[in-house]
Amino acid sequence: MGQSVMNNFVAHLGWIKRSILLLGRSQRVAENIFGPIVDLLSRLWISQAFIVSGIIKVNNWDTALYLATNEYPVSWMAPGTGALVGVSIELIGGVLLALGLATRVAAFAMFVLTIVIQTQYRALDIHLLWTALLGWQVVRGAGALSVDHHLARGLADSALPFSTALSQVLKALTRRGISIYQLALRLWMALALIVLLQPMEQMDRMALWLPWHSAKVIFPAVAACLAVLLLAGVFTRLAAMVLLLFCASGDQQPYWLLTCGLLFCYGAGSISLDAWIANWLRLSFPQYTGKPAFSLDGLPHVVIIGAGFGGMACVRGLRDAAVRVTLIDKHNYHLFQPLLYQVATTTLSPIDIAMPVRSIFRDTFNVQVLLDSVRGVDTARHEVILEDKRLSYDYLVLATGASHSYFGKENWAPFAPGLKRVEDATEVRRRLLLAFEHAENTENETERQRFLTFLIVGGGPTGVELAGAIAELAHFGMEQEFRRFDPASARVILVQSATRLLPTFAEPMSAKAKTALEKLGVEVWLNKRVDNIDNEGVDIGGTRIPAATVVWAAGVVASPAGKWLRAMTDNAGRIKVGQDLSVLEHPNIYAIGDTALSNAWAGNSVPGLAPAAKQGGEYVAKVLRARIEGSKLPLPFVYIHMGSLATIGRKAAVADFGWFQVSGTLAWWMWGFIHVYFLAGLRNRASVIFDWIWTYLTFRSAVRIITTSERE
Repeated sequence: MGQSVMNNFVAHLGWIKRSILLLGRSQRVAENIFGPIVDLLSRLWISQAFIVSGIIKVNNWDTALYLATNEYPVSWMAPGTGALVGVSIELIGGVLLALGLATRVAAFAMFVLTIVIQTQYRALDIHLLWTALLGWQVVRGAGALSVDHHLARGLADSALPFSTALSQVLKALTRRGISIYQLALRLWMALALIVLLQPMEQMDRMALWLPWHSAKVIFPAVAACLAVLLLAGVFTRLAAMVLLLFCASGDQQPYWLLTCGLLFCYGAGSISLDAWIANWLRLSFPQYTGKPAFSLDGLPHVVIIGAGFGGMACVRGLRDAAVRVTLIDKHNYHLFQPLLYQVATTTLSPIDIAMPVRSIFRDTFNVQVLLDSVRGVDTARHEVILEDKRLSYDYLVLATGASHSYFGKENWAPFAPGLKRVEDATEVRRRLLLAFEHAENTENETERQRFLTFLIVGGGPTGVELAGAIAELAHFGMEQEFRRFDPASARVILVQSATRLLPTFAEPMSAKAKTALEKLGVEVWLNKRVDNIDNEGVDIGGTRIPAATVVWAAGVVASPAGKWLRAMTDNAGRIKVGQDLSVLEHPNIYAIGDTALSNAWAGNSVPGLAPAAKQGGEYVAKVLRARIEGSKLPLPFVYIHMGSLATIGRKAAVADFGWFQVSGTLAWWMWGFIHVYFLAGLRNRASVIFDWIWTYLTFRSAVRIITTSERE
């Protein structure tokens, strides 16, 4: 009974620590990722208003002089001079603010101009919100998405007069002034909310300095609660989020959203209860700031081999557990394999779908990343055998993936590369582009036809997507680029040994995929087997197909992990595992993803898909946590099939979720959103989206460089 209570206490304490870790990580994400975006949007939004105003005044100079003379005259400045200064600030300051160049100077000039407009011309909430946002730029300076940010370090170390001193002054202004400004911003917004609770005649007196008109959409009770939170500086980000929701429908919604966004991203500042709570959390829970929360000495050592979907998911599940984690891979990056075919067909660059593993876990103190090749596993001594050393483990997770299977015809490999690695994709791209170049160079029409014949073996998702992408490239991406032939005359052949494409999809989806490919000009050969592949072409059922470019997408075989353990495997080399994904006869070794043979899909074997590997990795992390913490083990692993998708071309895709099938444009959009979502890293997502939009709108592939001097 006592042990049960202790286990429950430990489990709850672990939950609390994980919650605090998540809170700290969320705040860092808000400040470091969303903060610069809000900063950029506020600069752009304000600058466009000033630039438009300046352009209108330049084009109607008489009106500008009239306004400077009668509407908002400056007593110590002639009307013509005042108009010229005002327009100059609007145009020059607006451009500089948008670029984030000399941001503080531009923002200060625009801040002063806005105060003059508010006091001398007309009191409006929009002017007050401008001053709030511009004041932030003056005190804090431009964020990471600005020219100033990129020039700051070089200017500070330059030989320009006073550059070092100026840099130090600006840093001091930011360091000492930002908390005061955050306090002032909170109090200002709180007073605006309090004014909403006052009689109308008293409200009018505050119209000059408080933006209460545009805040009238907030209910009085909500305004009172938010005012208290802002005054105390407690739960400031939550208060800002509520304000965001209410002000989304207000008169000055963009500026309210941006002002609230500053509080949401950067918090209440050091003069607040939030800061006091954060300081206490830092002292009591080091993981709040991402620092080591405990010593790693003597903790269980979990070794994970493979930085694929399964291995990465397992590491993420253990990154705040009381364990030492070592992740080993022979590459230094995590690769998003589902988009390899787009690298092969020139749509994307390798860096768009790969991310360095070390950068992903650089803030995770209990994770070490090793770039090394595994040669075997000594199960008796609990050691992983690397190139030149051994690494001991308490628990071992095998997430080593799979490679191409030529079904015993390994001599075909040099003539028909597959798509499992970045090197494979770049090699296929090289052969693809060289085929068109050779077709342009040759004088022999028969040879030209051979160069323009592209044959893909295998009608699964990779084969279907590859065939569609090559056909699109030939028909739409290279027109008018060659003089001796029409790229659209290229012949794309997809060979499938089964009776239909996409055998794991519902039969109607297979039929639609075949129809969509044929509309693109792809020849689909069903129920055909490859007899031989050589440097000149392919033999299929007694028919010789001269083809210079052949790609293998027909089968895979598991890594040699089964041989390392001398474990029971199936014909594809997958290790047979138990209900908890542990290797039979080795309870401290687990296999996931393509490495494992698990019947956790309603009695059927789990497919070799990325979601299956991720689910396996997450499950094993839970099992290891439970074993290490002495808590209740999770139920046996059950694979939940999230569906299958395959894209064929522009606005053509098929999606099969079991209970729901869809094809065409809707499936194409779903495919795109899902693949972007599962990419690792914001930079990769943004780059892929840009490349897709560019390729889609221009019919031009983004990456069509042959990166080798080798000629075939």
